[in-house]
Amino acid sequence: MADDGSRARPIPQGRPGTSGSGGAEDDDVFIVDTRGRGRTTPPRPARREAEPAGRTPAPRHTPGERRRPQQRIPAPAEPTMRRLDDQGRPATTMPPPRPPQASRPLTAEQPSPPRPPRRRRPLRWALLVLVVVLAYLLGVPLHAYSEVTRVNAAPAGDRPAPGKGSNYLLLGSDSREGLTAEQLDEMATEQVEGNRTDTIMVLHHSDSGPSSLVSIPRDSYVPIPGHGTQKINAAFAIGGPQLMAATVEQATGLRLDGYLEIGFGGFAGVVDALGGVNICVAQPMDDPMAGINLQPGCQVLSGPTALGYVRARHSDPRGDIGRAERQRQFLSAVVKAIATPSTVLNPVTYWKVTHAGAAGVRLGEDTSLSETFTMLSTMRSVSSGDGNSLVVPLKSTALQTKNAGVAVQWDKERALALFEALQRDDPLTAPPAGTDGVPSG
Repeated sequence: MADDGSRARPIPQGRPGTSGSGGAEDDDVFIVDTRGRGRTTPPRPARREAEPAGRTPAPRHTPGERRRPQQRIPAPAEPTMRRLDDQGRPATTMPPPRPPQASRPLTAEQPSPPRPPRRRRPLRWALLVLVVVLAYLLGVPLHAYSEVTRVNAAPAGDRPAPGKGSNYLLLGSDSREGLTAEQLDEMATEQVEGNRTDTIMVLHHSDSGPSSLVSIPRDSYVPIPGHGTQKINAAFAIGGPQLMAATVEQATGLRLDGYLEIGFGGFAGVVDALGGVNICVAQPMDDPMAGINLQPGCQVLSGPTALGYVRARHSDPRGDIGRAERQRQFLSAVVKAIATPSTVLNPVTYWKVTHAGAAGVRLGEDTSLSETFTMLSTMRSVSSGDGNSLVVPLKSTALQTKNAGVAVQWDKERALALFEALQRDDPLTAPPAGTDGVPSG
């Protein structure tokens, strides 16, 4: 119970009209004064959830309080949200998220940032295609090169001093190795004992001018080391590639840098892989021993027919000299056909040609890949007309011998001049005298 000081005290008041005249007094009137006298503060009510924004909370009164005019509480400028923690207490007050603002229009003073360019890779694709093409162009012949047969063609004994440029010995042998009876019949030939050669050429790669391809008639009467003087093709039959190379070096004075030999089967296989070779026949050629009967004019020759064309000599009035000329002609046509885009860019043809050549070719053991490439590129140069196609200078094609029958005799003076020019690598801008196959005697 509250003390006396906290109670309302009555204040006696006189009734109007009863002032000091001594009149009778009425009952006393009491006015209770409750202004600020030690009111007991009522307990504070528990905090309630925030009222929704924009609504005025209802007024709360305590007992004995005078009602006051209700005042409207202005809405806050920016409504807030209250979050409560796990114990019901207010947590950090955060304003509600603002809606995204629309982007302002760009002006000339505020240009848009440049868009990153699209990543294009034409150069990368071009390089990839180039790598694939190079791998194809180099990989196929390299694979064929790895399958080529090797022979020992290094001459024994004393050899000429190295000269300028490079010299290579090219042989076309009559080897029938690997041919079936049907193929032999188609080529109008038969199996024979021993090795013989119908084609002998020296290819000179020049560093100073046009290169040269020099034919040596197979019946040339020359000294064979250790075997006296005989027809030059006897060297191959006696001692194979080694003795043939030694004989050519001794007869010409040129040091040989490489050796390449192709047989019957390899020659015909390359021609057939090319689909035939176009050749222009100068005169009628009816030669049963070579298996051909050709009429004048340009025509496509198959493998067996082409082989007969380069072997025939009985139907040629010039005999061995005419045959050597046709051999150079046909070699140029074959090399030209191999180098055409229709061959190189056709994967099937390119594979067949390179591997048919590899199957019929034999290389010297010391003939490197770079030397083989030099041989092929030089033959292509000569076949395209950028080089010289020559015959060793001759004196007679009807030399009577005691041990070899009728043979071919060289013009020693002109032959020596030709081979010395090749040894020095003189630029032969025109065929030297006597290299046209016409005997001087």
